[in-house]
Amino acid sequence: MNHRAYLALAIPLTISTITTPLLGAVDTAVVGRLPNPALIGGVAVGTIIFNTMYWLFGFLRVSTSGFAAQASGANDARESVLALARPFFIAMLVSLGFLLLQKPIEQGALALINPAADVGKFASQYFSIRIWGVPFTLLNYVILGWLMGTGRIKVAVVIQILMNILNMVLALLFVNSFKWGISGVAAATLIAEFFAFALGLFILSTESSLRKSFPPLKEIIEPGSFKKMMMVNQDLFIRTMCLLAVFNLFTMKSASFGTEMLAANAVLFQIHYLMAYAYDGFSNASSIFAGKAMGANDRKLYTKTLSMSSQWAIFSSLFLAAGYYMFSERIISIFTTIPSVIALAETYDQWLILFPFAASFGLILYGLFTGATETAPIRNSMVFALLVYLLALYSLVPLFGNHGLWMSFIVFSIGRSLFLALYVPKLNKKYMQREKWAERIEYR
Repeated sequence: MNHRAYLALAIPLTISTITTPLLGAVDTAVVGRLPNPALIGGVAVGTIIFNTMYWLFGFLRVSTSGFAAQASGANDARESVLALARPFFIAMLVSLGFLLLQKPIEQGALALINPAADVGKFASQYFSIRIWGVPFTLLNYVILGWLMGTGRIKVAVVIQILMNILNMVLALLFVNSFKWGISGVAAATLIAEFFAFALGLFILSTESSLRKSFPPLKEIIEPGSFKKMMMVNQDLFIRTMCLLAVFNLFTMKSASFGTEMLAANAVLFQIHYLMAYAYDGFSNASSIFAGKAMGANDRKLYTKTLSMSSQWAIFSSLFLAAGYYMFSERIISIFTTIPSVIALAETYDQWLILFPFAASFGLILYGLFTGATETAPIRNSMVFALLVYLLALYSLVPLFGNHGLWMSFIVFSIGRSLFLALYVPKLNKKYMQREKWAERIEYR
């Protein structure tokens, strides 16, 4: 494996994963053309609610990719099918729960964030439409994770790109032509989510291995294997809870500074999401290679994956930071045309230049651990980073206001990188032990 092979996976995966925040980013950009900043705030609050719901169960994609990659590395067709069926079953149950509890979720989230009355009204409109897309999104996470883990990268990219093109076209049509306002952007996202799921399901229906041997429910919920998957998912769930605590506290603090500051921070945070998901492409590439190395007991492949991950953490940070520094004004203007919001965003956007350097190693090394399905270090490192964030938040915000808020977020990003990097030697040792074990089996 060399740089070309690594980038052959990382680049299309980056294109694929960066489409996730584009759903919220497109919504923000479309309503940002309207004169009322409360609309941007409404989308920001609505988006954070859905990001919370989706990120809590983002493990459905991540763990599916890891287990599917290991099955692929071991050439185990049956286990590959089960790597799809088990999380698919979980996604259906979770989706049903969200739909049944949609009102308590909406009311509890708005009470927690406590936005201004007009912002809350728009957020409620946005939520009441997008909630019906939850089943499609969660099931699509599973489909995409399986496609990525089994090496069908181009297919996953096509699904995501088509979803976002449809979302953008419909959002512009519904808002600019039909004058549906915030309901229009929510409806556009819902339709795009359904389209992506339907297309993914059609693609799965063409897989001969799935048609011939889809497992019965008894095998899907077989206690031993199901418990292993749930342990991995539990660690990733806790990791996501910590991450969402950071994001939600950030939004709540932003709301306490007023509607315009909330809107400005929402714009900057959407740009941050795009940067973070750019790294997610490299992380997914590392996860796939690490999973195949684990399944095949190939320590050489793992060592190359670790090296490539570290190198591209540095290269991509330089690229993203330089790109934002040169084009920051143009990027901000994509999301809003409101002068006061632009002025506020430009006052605080220097923190986004530091973000790539602070977060890159934590975001990319994450893939190594998920590919190996070694998720306890991910959980632990995120808990430690959250504690550091809380200390910074309640120390720096009273002193420096919104600058202190962004400073705290950078401290958190450094923490998640540093604490996870401390576990890499332990992961190295695990791969060495697996290779020696495989050699003994082969010798016998």
